[in-house]
Amino acid sequence: MEQRHLGRTGLRVSRIGLGTLTWGRGTDEHDAADLMKTFWEAGGTLVDTADVYGDGEAEYLLGRLMDGLVPRRDLVISTKAGSVPDPERRFDGSRGHLLSALDGSLARLGTDYVDLWNVHAFDPDTPLEETLQALDLAVSSGRARYAAVSNFCGWQLAGAATWQLAAPGTRTRLAGTQLEYSLLQRGVEREVLPAAIHLGIGLLPSSPLGRGVLTGKYRGDTMPPDSRGASEHLAPFVAPYLDDTASRIVDAVATAADGLAVTPLQVALAWVRDRPGVAAPIVGARNAQQLTAALSVETLSLPDEICRALDDVSAPVHRYPDHDWSTL
Repeated sequence: MEQRHLGRTGLRVSRIGLGTLTWGRGTDEHDAADLMKTFWEAGGTLVDTADVYGDGEAEYLLGRLMDGLVPRRDLVISTKAGSVPDPERRFDGSRGHLLSALDGSLARLGTDYVDLWNVHAFDPDTPLEETLQALDLAVSSGRARYAAVSNFCGWQLAGAATWQLAAPGTRTRLAGTQLEYSLLQRGVEREVLPAAIHLGIGLLPSSPLGRGVLTGKYRGDTMPPDSRGASEHLAPFVAPYLDDTASRIVDAVATAADGLAVTPLQVALAWVRDRPGVAAPIVGARNAQQLTAALSVETLSLPDEICRALDDVSAPVHRYPDHDWSTL
């Protein structure tokens, strides 16, 4: 699999990443092992997790697989900290919480360091410079090789990145940012993606298949019994992408797939993978068969006319201040 630099850094990642959101909850150790083996044998390196996935079980599973199945040196491990189960406070970006969470992640993963450590979300109750200092301490202590943020909006990302760049050599520049991005969710193109490109930060799209909807499995009001949409726990996660607007985009993806003799999954994943500023979409497959289908996109590049058609049908509505008022 092709490797890409993450942002303006020396860190190289496979251009498709493996997500572990359901590990320890809907994905057991046997399925996780199959996924990891399939991913590794295809040349995949980037594995994305978080301290809260499966209440920590995702990291435990990943650690056990690195211990007995896949060499640690062959993987780029990315994990996150900052989300908390406390109903009074969804995110905690304090230095104390973040560094304690990192130590917990390292213990569960059974490793001395993670390759990429992310602040899971912006915490409005903690000074941003304190949150960022935790990233600096993690890198300077060797517990993390590179730093990133997740779920930061445009001004938050720009503020964090410029703060880090203001003292080169003493602060750790941000290597990446992770947000949802797909043909069904292009909101990052308004401010986040331009900021990331300008500041040399690589984008790691989550839910690149529109929470599974872009595969076409829900076309015609179909609800596969083993799908996320039919799951009591994940149905609310899928529901926002089952409206008429999404249906038109999914139909366009299916038409493009028919014309290219490939699958809708391949078309949707290739589109987001090759967008400007994108380093590696994170794919959360349920089993090895689904992952193999996603990894088959490696040889596919969409023709320009197909990209333009998909761009048009999925174009988000951005008005003031994004509109070019100089033409008026």
